Amino acid sequence: MTYYTYVTSPIGRLLLAGDGVAIERLHFSSGSKAQLPHAAWVERPEAFIDAAQQLETYFSGKLQDFTLALNPKGTPFQMAVWRELVKIPYGRTVTYGELAKRLGNPQASRAVGLANGANPIAIIQPCHRVMGANGKLTGFGGGLDVKQRLLDLERGEPRMF
Repeated sequence: MTYYTYVTSPIGRLLLAGDGVAIERLHFSSGSKAQLPHAAWVERPEAFIDAAQQLETYFSGKLQDFTLALNPKGTPFQMAVWRELVKIPYGRTVTYGELAKRLGNPQASRAVGLANGANPIAIIQPCHRVMGANGKLTGFGGGLDVKQRLLDLERGEPRMF
């Protein structure tokens, strides 16, 4: 059974979904990767109290590391990329090429980009901390403005937080 709830945040409503034990999804309500709950999902806000509290604390600038059970679904390569995402320190960024090197395949930056773009648990698995080779913002499911706002928050320069 998949449960879901919406959490209000400074960057808009966030859709959280999971099995009642672990978070399986965190999606934006706007942007290119916006998602709605599936018809079979059951709304159960109480299953996400800890996640909602941690997100609120993150957006207040007081939480750097989430301590939530996660259960993303993906290919072995995607899972490897997502495991690397959570190793990127708060307030820091890396390039797709750097992530590919960390995975032992420096030529896989495009594949890393595709896996990063498929990240089902935004913010908590911080795909917003990955930049293009030139250090510029690149695609982000919540929109580039949201990506910039998350980076600003983590750098202590919050805009509208």
